[in-house]
Amino acid sequence: MKKVAIQGIAGSFHEIAARNFFGEDIEIIPCLTFKEIFEQVTPENDYYAIMAIENTIAGSLLQNHHLLSNSELQIIGEYKLRIEHSLVALPNQSIDDIKEVHSHPIALMQCEEFLAQHKAMKAVESEDTAFSAKEIAENNLKGQAAICGRLAAEIYNLAVLADGIETNKRNFTRFLVITNSENAKKWNVENETNKASLMLTVPHEEGSLSKILTIFSFYHINLSKIQSLPIIGKEWEYRFYITLEYDNYTRYQQALSAIKPFANEFKNLGEYKAFTA
Repeated sequence: MKKVAIQGIAGSFHEIAARNFFGEDIEIIPCLTFKEIFEQVTPENDYYAIMAIENTIAGSLLQNHHLLSNSELQIIGEYKLRIEHSLVALPNQSIDDIKEVHSHPIALMQCEEFLAQHKAMKAVESEDTAFSAKEIAENNLKGQAAICGRLAAEIYNLAVLADGIETNKRNFTRFLVITNSENAKKWNVENETNKASLMLTVPHEEGSLSKILTIFSFYHINLSKIQSLPIIGKEWEYRFYITLEYDNYTRYQQALSAIKPFANEFKNLGEYKAFTA
């Protein structure tokens, strides 16, 4: 049975993504923060983890790019989860009874239109969607509701007052599956790869990034994302996080060899199979 660390508690979207990726035969290791995930998954243990990295509405989770690049963990997979939010509360209550709605700030943002239609409800930020549901159930909080997934409502025996309350129905979160380098080697022996995530820095001079992009183009490597983040302590210098896809592993390796002389820093964060629905 694999042990999988997640940010959040039972019923969170991270748990849903973990079970969809690995199957039901896993043990969930709940972590209060993303930083704690990296403290749990170490070279010495056999843990895996799943971590949100970007959302189609809220954008990239910048902190998680830093945490990953500063660790020794490797990406071995990805999962894209359609985020469906529900309004849940104690049984035998109606929407008209609800005075406060608790949830993670991103979940509240993703349900702005619904909340705007119910002005009597005060939005209250909390640390986690599922945690909001758990608090209502354990403390028997009438007049309060949580925005979370249906799994959390089922786990904490809450009633669903409204389903599909997210504003944008094309709301997806992309999760990365990570583990230590030994587990990653074993995983990649057993699974094909066609996608990779890289971190690099380039000299602070004209055309430095353009040279690298030209090399990728020459080797027919598809760049699906480039994320820049400032380097703390170096004004106007940036780390670049690149996600790419390849259909020929040898050509991909040749491209990496060609770009390394033009990079000040280079780190391969992991090779994995692109998610397919």
